[in-house]
Amino acid sequence: MKSKLLLIAFILISSFCRAQDVEIKGTVNEAATGIPMPGVYISVENSEVSTATDIDGNYIISAPVGSKLVFSFIGYDTIIKDVTGAGNISVSMTENAKTLDEVVVIGYGTQRKKEVTGAVSVVSSKTLEDMRPVKVEQALQGTVSGVNVTTQSGKPGAALDVRIRGIATNGDNAPLVLIDGYIGSLSDINATDIENITVLKDAQAAIYGTSGANGVILVTTKKGKKNSKTSFSYNTYTGFQETTRKLPLLNATEYALLLNEKYANGGQPIPFPNVSSLGEGTDWQDEVFDTGVPIINHDLSIAGGSDKVTYRVSGSHLDQDGIIGGDKSHFERNTARISLNADLTEKLKLFTNVIYLTTDTQGFNENVLGSVLFNAINTPSIYTPYDANGDFTVLPTGSSSIPGSNLGNEIINPLAQIANTYNDYNLKKLSGTFGADYEVIKNLTVTGRVGFNTQNRDERIFNKQISYGGKVFDNVRSSVNQNAFDDNDYTFDAFATYKLSLNEAHNFTGTLGTTVFKTWGKGLYATGFDVPNNSWEFADISLTTGFSDSKTAGSYSYDDRRVSYFGRIQYDYKGKYLVSGMLRRDASTKFGANNRVAYFPSVTGGWVISEENFFNKENSVLNFAKLRASYGVLGSDRFGSNLYVGLLNGEATYIYNGALVNGFAIGALPNPNLKWEEAKKLDFGLDLNFFNDKLQFVADYFEDTRANLLIPGIPVSGILGTYGPGGQNPTLNAGTVVNKGFEFALTYDNTFGKDFHVKASYNVTFINNEVTEVNNGTGFYGGGEFGVGQPQPTRMEVGHPMGYFYGYQTDGIFQNADEVAAHPDQSALGAAAQPGDIRFVDTNGDGVINADDRTEIGDPIPDATMGFNLQLDYKGFDFVVYTFASIGNDMVRNYERNLTDVNRMNYTLNRWTGEGTSNSVPRMTTSATSNNVFSDFFVEDASYLRIQNVQLGYTINPDFTQKAGITKLRLYAGVNNLYTFTKYSGFDPGASSGAPLSSGIDFGFYPVPRTYLIGLNLNF
Repeated sequence: MKSKLLLIAFILISSFCRAQDVEIKGTVNEAATGIPMPGVYISVENSEVSTATDIDGNYIISAPVGSKLVFSFIGYDTIIKDVTGAGNISVSMTENAKTLDEVVVIGYGTQRKKEVTGAVSVVSSKTLEDMRPVKVEQALQGTVSGVNVTTQSGKPGAALDVRIRGIATNGDNAPLVLIDGYIGSLSDINATDIENITVLKDAQAAIYGTSGANGVILVTTKKGKKNSKTSFSYNTYTGFQETTRKLPLLNATEYALLLNEKYANGGQPIPFPNVSSLGEGTDWQDEVFDTGVPIINHDLSIAGGSDKVTYRVSGSHLDQDGIIGGDKSHFERNTARISLNADLTEKLKLFTNVIYLTTDTQGFNENVLGSVLFNAINTPSIYTPYDANGDFTVLPTGSSSIPGSNLGNEIINPLAQIANTYNDYNLKKLSGTFGADYEVIKNLTVTGRVGFNTQNRDERIFNKQISYGGKVFDNVRSSVNQNAFDDNDYTFDAFATYKLSLNEAHNFTGTLGTTVFKTWGKGLYATGFDVPNNSWEFADISLTTGFSDSKTAGSYSYDDRRVSYFGRIQYDYKGKYLVSGMLRRDASTKFGANNRVAYFPSVTGGWVISEENFFNKENSVLNFAKLRASYGVLGSDRFGSNLYVGLLNGEATYIYNGALVNGFAIGALPNPNLKWEEAKKLDFGLDLNFFNDKLQFVADYFEDTRANLLIPGIPVSGILGTYGPGGQNPTLNAGTVVNKGFEFALTYDNTFGKDFHVKASYNVTFINNEVTEVNNGTGFYGGGEFGVGQPQPTRMEVGHPMGYFYGYQTDGIFQNADEVAAHPDQSALGAAAQPGDIRFVDTNGDGVINADDRTEIGDPIPDATMGFNLQLDYKGFDFVVYTFASIGNDMVRNYERNLTDVNRMNYTLNRWTGEGTSNSVPRMTTSATSNNVFSDFFVEDASYLRIQNVQLGYTINPDFTQKAGITKLRLYAGVNNLYTFTKYSGFDPGASSGAPLSSGIDFGFYPVPRTYLIGLNLNF
């Protein structure tokens, strides 16, 4: 009887337990995209019950109440959910970027992050999504140590300069950019099409030979995923823009009082006897800067795949107006892209990535003498934009009867300048890669691919017949310039990769290949005169009726080629000892027979200390440690073609049959021994991971010695004929510059509980730049421009940084006649000193102030750059902040004209007006002084800290949106370029002309706008 009772009890208990099993169903998505994830493994913790998601990311499983469901997938963070009852449990999985098995692209191959021996940094698609950059280059600023991005302008479509580990050459410092294997531009691609960006900063890039001296940026684009159904992703944002800064200029009353004092000090009648009626006057910056300027972006992608074929098709549209100029400043970009991968057999795989780009741009001259901002800064506030007839006010050149009229022949009404600017620039570009991988035998894969770019550009510029009242911008005759350009290149790569493992200890990867590169193009430009109706609508050469005695058409053509061979072998012993050796041979048509062939070797090595037996693998603090070192030689051929041969591209006039005839003469004197610039890169690195990879630390010391820099204009005898029109002195490999520095990067990435995730990162780079050779006969190479007719203000000179500012050092203001008498004579600078004038330093101690006293007075290269970035996620909310700082860089205040009656900045209110009143700002006078010669009075510390991006987003619970077929719905709001902390008085301390010898000279940089955005991410 007892046994029967026990049996009944067992059955009842079993029935009760089984009754607690409930059915759970749901969907698993990728957190970043919302795309369903097939093949995700789902198990009941501490049991053998499991299942996997289907092609749509759906699953069904039975589990007891109170148990836990474990969701796992390779490369993604594991998720654990409590089972509280029957129902729906849907999850979004996040890629595990912390894993040391993460694959990193290194050029013609990949490596696990653990095995990388070079200085390599990666920017993920998540970072691009957080920052929402209008141009991809902006996403590198502050996120990658050793990389500095400067803006040439804030106008729509403006170029950006990317510099990896400093300025290494007086020529082109831009890195090589490869997009899925073809040579491209970061500006050409939409940010949402990018999977990741890899930056090669050291000798790891040596496999690219004569192309890699400035570093290499490898862009991997997004592709479809196998065994996934078709998914759609739509992203959009819209917003408005405004200027981040206005310069503190004098209002009308302040201007008149200052001018009165200036004229009185010059012994002249004051121009404004009554200033009471002038008031504030015109704020010309308000007149030229627009507010609420729109920007809008749309992009749509379709992706999916079977077990054999994957695809992704995307398109984007960006429309951005400028904060200056209304419809005269505009940028529109459209892209269409397709990625297709197909496994034709088990061994043969085909792939293709093609992008079509169009841009349409309108703009006006900027960052030059006479730009719109230059005129807005210098036009006195006493003038109104329009006269009594409603026409644009014509600014005078100078009259004794008109107060405030001595404005010279260059300053014009900036609103009239905008209104009379007409141009249109159009670009159509097709780029991409076609290729195939074939597995010849096990572990031996041969890859062949062709990358290409073909682009057509045309531009039309209308020069209206206009008079600004006797200014240099007057046009006595209308004309139209029409230019057309056709540029092309292709790259063919063929390489084989073989992997071999011996005894599970010795692991080899060998790569051997060749690459052929060709670039060619042609251009045609012409000018037509006398445009009908003096109108943009009729501005076409076919409609013009006038002629000119001078040549009105021109053209160019080029054809450069390069053939290369490369090899690399990588070895590791049990994942502990790592070594890689590379060699590349390049032959280029840019060089003469003496130096046509170049060899570029490199070696990298690493020691994974944490794999050693003596390393305590149970250490709860330090769990990974690796030492790295690399050294290699890379090259650069970023200069013009045919410098090694003489060409008849100069101008000459000959007497033929008793008449003068225009002809040709020798142009640049050739140098048959010209060769590539050579970069010798040394790097020592340390990688440490703490607390189970939650805290990562990377440190590098680097030296980049760039030799054989090209110095143009080497002095030669005039008898060689290089001083005629179009003639040029030869170019020699005659310079060397060294960049040394440290990089540090610290990243903390952790999830607290189930819902709160924190990622914080900080990176800093210290660089010391020094020129060590300028062998051109003078010992220096000058550049830049300051004011009108002044000597070049920057130099490349031994013992100094590249492009340092070369001028006079100041020592305050003369307070009285005794101080003037006791100081060396300054009259050689233009005028004898008076009390209230700038005191210049006699740097050479010879008792006189003259040109020999010029010295280093500033440096445009920052001593340190750094970024601090923060990402917070809590349930459906996400918040990010990206910041960047530049410390120690100087800029030249060159946007102030020194004409008598121009407007001035309000620092002049603190001018010297008598003994003891000021020791920093000189007196105001119409008399001749030497106060305007180039000195450190015009050089300012342009260090700054910029809040680049702030964004707050919310993702609606997928359990709710999936009922409508939406896998992800995220709304966000953000601000780009929120605020810049700086003491620099100009518009933008982060701007640069891009030229190494004039990068810090500010003519009134067009500021990067502050942009307020609201956006939507929708996946279905």
